[in-house]
Amino acid sequence: MSANAPTTKNKENPTRQRLKEMLAIMGKHGLVKGMTPEKLRLILEDLGPTYVKLGQIMSMRTDILPERYCTELTRLRADVKPFPFEQVKAVMEEQYERPPEEIFSYIDEKPLGSASIAQVHRATLLDGSEVVVKVQRPGIKETMSRDIRLMQKAVGLLHFVSGPAGDVIDLKAVLREMWNVAQQEMDFLVEADHIREFSKCNAGIAYIGWPQVVWKLTTPQLLVMEYIDGYSIDDTKALEKQGYDMEEIGMKLAENYVKQILDDAFFHADPHPGNIRVRGGKIVWLDLGMMGRLSARDQALFRNAVKAIVTSDVYELKNILLTLGNHNGRINHSRLYTDIDDMLTKYGSMELGSMDLGKVVTELTMLAADHNISMPAQITMLGRGVVTIEGVLSRACPQVNFIQIMANHLSGSLLEEFDLKREIRHAGRSFLATSRKSLDIPAQVSDALKMAIKGQSKLNLELTGSEEPLNQLDKMVNKIVIGMITAALLIGSSLICTTQMQPQILGIPFLGILGYCASMVLFIWLFIKFIHKKRR
Repeated sequence: MSANAPTTKNKENPTRQRLKEMLAIMGKHGLVKGMTPEKLRLILEDLGPTYVKLGQIMSMRTDILPERYCTELTRLRADVKPFPFEQVKAVMEEQYERPPEEIFSYIDEKPLGSASIAQVHRATLLDGSEVVVKVQRPGIKETMSRDIRLMQKAVGLLHFVSGPAGDVIDLKAVLREMWNVAQQEMDFLVEADHIREFSKCNAGIAYIGWPQVVWKLTTPQLLVMEYIDGYSIDDTKALEKQGYDMEEIGMKLAENYVKQILDDAFFHADPHPGNIRVRGGKIVWLDLGMMGRLSARDQALFRNAVKAIVTSDVYELKNILLTLGNHNGRINHSRLYTDIDDMLTKYGSMELGSMDLGKVVTELTMLAADHNISMPAQITMLGRGVVTIEGVLSRACPQVNFIQIMANHLSGSLLEEFDLKREIRHAGRSFLATSRKSLDIPAQVSDALKMAIKGQSKLNLELTGSEEPLNQLDKMVNKIVIGMITAALLIGSSLICTTQMQPQILGIPFLGILGYCASMVLFIWLFIKFIHKKRR
């Protein structure tokens, strides 16, 4: 080797080094002994800002993770360690291609808040405007992409369970889902577009506000907005001291969130207290990077689902679940109907004002998962948003009931959308179609009787819920058949051994030896199956 050749023996590959670090963190928390909600949160915290963000998004996916995991992961919303101010200035200079001093007269070195993807600094423009600058962490996209690839490799070596209940967590699927969401949040132009769309949806509402975007200074890695002061929505003492009526604020907050869901189909997906402020008589929504969006079909189905819950319409709610979700296996319709009926019966005895819609939606999502029905990501995100907003209302203004406001909104919408002429035309068309079909009934009955007389009629019968007993019977029959084959091989081999059949090994016919070996293998297989079933 040349004396001048570079040596790489002592330099470890960064990817391999990071993988070792991740495995060490998992070993530190005893992951091989099983997963618990607290253990998952601690692991994500130790893995760094990248996984803190993933944990925040995962906390909204009750369809992927059990509810107790999602509840624990909501604790990851606290600030993370900020990156140095020198890096903040470097990002600004790279994005603007000039020193930040030529744009800002002042930048506060201490961040207002620091999150997993970015941190926010207060600043002043040269014209004196007070703004905040959201600065993306340097190299966060590359770091997150590498970490997710490594995590997928690491989880492939481990079996993740929640504990005695045995809830299996498919973290690979979780990581794929979360990476898609995080990629959108890492482009600040997407968040700026969200603010513009949100402003259009709420332009006519005097008591709703949002931060104005400084478009000429906004890039994919820098978002410049007006500075919003005021008070957090849960700072009730300060708000009441300023003369605000908390019940009025709660009513307006709930009404606006209901409007976002039912009318706009574009809603804030993370409405925790830190993202809602009160300033100048307005409720100001912050951090519009994570927004949920419903299709026209999903929006209509959700509206109908709320009505079905309020009116305890089991059949309608069952049909909505089947239409909304993706079917991952055979559906036992009778058991699904019974489970929905049991759930609605539990809530049916409650007054509407005491019902917790977030809990109902979460329970309904889990019920669907038990029946091999997975809800779309936007629906589970909506459910988590409703849970969060109800939590805000319970702390800031507990006398305001979210589902009551939603029911009132739906009632008002139905009255506004009612068109007498349209309903009469629709009823007339339905009556005409029914009349035409009724004329065919005598002929169809006559054909059915003729087929029955001639012995040509057939009856198709499906026994719902019989699949598992039939599978068990099928397995039992297979074992009986294998046992008979084992006995036949043993008897046949014994008969062959009484002959002088060639070839022979140690005076025993070779075919007989093969038969004995085959019967022994089948016997051992049956014995293992028996022991395994007995242990289960």
